[in-house]
Amino acid sequence: MIAQQLINGLVSGAVYALFALGFTLVFGVQKLLNLAHGGVFMAGAFIAYYAVVSGVPFWAAAILGTLGAGLISVLIEIVAFRPLRARGQAEFAAIVASIGVDLILVSIAQRVSDTKVLKFPFGTFPIEFYRFWGLRISLLQIMILAIVAVLLAALVFYLKKTTFGRQVRAVAINEKAAALLGVNAKAVYFQTFFISGALAGIAGVLIGLSFNSIQFLMGEPYMLRAFVVVVIGGLGSIPGAVFASLMLGVMQTLSVAYLPNGVSEMIIFALLFVVLLFWPNGLFGGAGLSAGVGRR
Repeated sequence: MIAQQLINGLVSGAVYALFALGFTLVFGVQKLLNLAHGGVFMAGAFIAYYAVVSGVPFWAAAILGTLGAGLISVLIEIVAFRPLRARGQAEFAAIVASIGVDLILVSIAQRVSDTKVLKFPFGTFPIEFYRFWGLRISLLQIMILAIVAVLLAALVFYLKKTTFGRQVRAVAINEKAAALLGVNAKAVYFQTFFISGALAGIAGVLIGLSFNSIQFLMGEPYMLRAFVVVVIGGLGSIPGAVFASLMLGVMQTLSVAYLPNGVSEMIIFALLFVVLLFWPNGLFGGAGLSAGVGRR
């Protein structure tokens, strides 16, 4: 049933949106591609898993995974990005550094898990299903959609209605001018990396719970999809990231359900090619609410 597949696709796209929002937030503010984002995503899932098997309730484990991933992201900013930025080498060198950090995170997770696929214990989250107008939706899917909606609304409110959010947008437009107005750029980078990591962390927890599969390489496919999402949606555009994530989730679900194996990825990258051909800045490039509205 197409309507059922659309629901499943929207849920998948919602998780993609959480992951992609963190990725595009860092790019929008610093104009840097943080390729360690997939490792942070994986770390959030690992932290939540080990918290659950240690006897922590799932809701508390999810919070620990989210906060832990946020702190790891901040540590990456301090160790890998801040020294390069101070030397004026914050672009290509930062990409190389982020790849190195990602490899470190993956190696640590590989050693900790002994390369095994980890699974949450049975009963970690209630397995309940509901029917609405002939559609079957699980309690987990409802929770995912609710969490994504709340976090997206909170992020928009943070960027548009708070003093800290205005400082983030000021640094994104012009760091030097913002500094003359008394904005602490280091504090802004701290905030954006923490939020970025926290969004990746909760996405990792939700993906790990949805598929009940957590392993050290789980972040790499999502990193590739996030890159596709932010390019299609428009680099730095929050509406673009959300729209492209939902579109990607629906397209992937429908193609897996109704088309031969392997066609899904081909369609996604064909769409990427078409968008770059006709809309080089992405579908929402320069429009709407952006993480970074302008360039230095």
